[in-house]
Amino acid sequence: MRIITLEEHIVLPEFAHEIQQWPLPEQALDKLADISGNRLKSMDDNGIDVQVLSVVGRGAESLPPGKDLKFAVRYNDLLATKTAAHPARFKAFAHLPMSSPELAANELERVKAEHRFCGALINGLTNGKFPDYPEFRPLLQKAEQLQMPLYLHPGLPPESVAGAYYSDLPGAMGTMLACGGWGWHSETALQVLRLIITGTLDRYPRLKIIIGHMGEMIPMMMSRLDEKFPVGSTGFHQRPVSQTLRDQVHITTSGIFTLPPLMAALGTFGIDNVMFSVDYPFSTNEAGKQLLNSIPLPAEEVAKIAGGNAERLLGL
Repeated sequence: MRIITLEEHIVLPEFAHEIQQWPLPEQALDKLADISGNRLKSMDDNGIDVQVLSVVGRGAESLPPGKDLKFAVRYNDLLATKTAAHPARFKAFAHLPMSSPELAANELERVKAEHRFCGALINGLTNGKFPDYPEFRPLLQKAEQLQMPLYLHPGLPPESVAGAYYSDLPGAMGTMLACGGWGWHSETALQVLRLIITGTLDRYPRLKIIIGHMGEMIPMMMSRLDEKFPVGSTGFHQRPVSQTLRDQVHITTSGIFTLPPLMAALGTFGIDNVMFSVDYPFSTNEAGKQLLNSIPLPAEEVAKIAGGNAERLLGL
């Protein structure tokens, strides 16, 4: 059984002085910068065959036009160089200049041709804008054409949202509620639902989207979404919400390692749309592997979750 994990992060320190990175503890930064040291050892210790690496936090989108593309190109090229020593163990999602969608589309095409990257990861909203905005159509069209999935990863909430929802809580509770404790997941779910109800995914029916954390709370809401947004109610989306989700959205187990949410994900999205992931280094490979070993399904179905679905989706 081949084990592939898809939401596994890096931050290359060579670029730290050029952007305002998310506040991260020093220990996390050391793990994020490492590729072929303790990261590879942990993969070996836990039987993980392949990690698909992605840049986490702020990046090219925080830079002015012109500099954003150059930054993304350099980042992707260095990532390709660093992973070249272990080509069978590491793949990568592209880092894109999201503030310049046409340039982002061109960079996605370049990294597929030159480095064989297998998709792109997008961190949160782009300067407060959701990916269903018309200005992002060049990127969505190119991703569909190239058959390169877009992984929608959480990002920090816009300042107006953070101020309204999370600013009046004591200590670090507001930050945690805004991020990994709740806000990240609901905001990523909103990105996906907006792509559906605006008809954006109908416009690009072969585009594949990936989200983590057992579907960002969408599985428990799927039937209600069908009820509240029946076909024809918005004048835009052409399929039931649940059908579009199963047709075009794939989810990973990243960061959530208990069986009830996994079984809900399998019962709603289906066995072919669920993929194993860890969220390394913010979660441990040991916790992920423990979940994988506990799944009460036939071996051939566990193998799909462990790596078979990722092989098919990413062309691995």
